[in-house]
Amino acid sequence: MDPIAPELLMALAGGTAGAAGQQIWASSRDLVRRRPPAGEPRGEGELVSLGEASDSPTRARQLADVLALRVQQDPACAQALDTWRREAEALDGTPTGVGDIHNEISGGTFQGPVIQARDINGPLHFGS
Repeated sequence: MDPIAPELLMALAGGTAGAAGQQIWASSRDLVRRRPPAGEPRGEGELVSLGEASDSPTRARQLADVLALRVQQDPACAQALDTWRREAEALDGTPTGVGDIHNEISGGTFQGPVIQARDINGPLHFGS
């Protein structure tokens, strides 16, 4: 199974994917609370932590790492998480973290403002 992209987790936790994304984020709690065969559930702290700071790549990576460990320990969790990820990635406009950016600037001697980015959520303002 492919790992869950931290950017996808951040988008869902931050509500940028709309109502459908909020439902998928809520369903992630059920996945995290599943008891692995080895005992105690793991990942609830990371899930809550990302929910409190959805713009934190560090917290998103921690949750993604815990989920990756869970799928190694529990094949049923792996299947459920794979289904969850496909639903999450199917949301229109949800960044998945997969893909490259290639920007090329050419032309005359004057170049206006330039931004190199992949996923931008919200307005951009140039000037003073």
